Amino acid sequence: MNSKVRPNLINLINSNTSDIERFQNEVLRPIIKMQNNLLVAFFKNYIKNNKIKFNTLKAEVQENKINTILTKDINFKNILIGSIIGHLEENEIEIYFKYKTEINKRIIQIIKQRLHDNFIIHDEAS
Repeated sequence: MNSKVRPNLINLINSNTSDIERFQNEVLRPIIKMQNNLLVAFFKNYIKNNKIKFNTLKAEVQENKINTILTKDINFKNILIGSIIGHLEENEIEIYFKYKTEINKRIIQIIKQRLHDNFIIHDEAS
């Protein structure tokens, strides 16, 4: 079994940080960072199974495609969310249940950014 430890992300919390923002920065971001390779593998499998020639698309189209997939494909979106919330501890899951809709939005936003950073090659000349 592959044992992973959540990374400690510093400088994301200050005294003005809301509870949900604190949860995002202390809990969600480290889990998503830890699960980056899994998220990338899920996305690669998705584009392969759906016969999307992702690498042939321009950067802007790739970005739109990621956004569309994570907005329209509810099953895929739920798989990604589940791969993150499955790492929550018992006390964290209570916070998740309390703010489920907002936390799911934040999870997807962070995952979108990670997928953009992993897959989209921007033309440096433009």
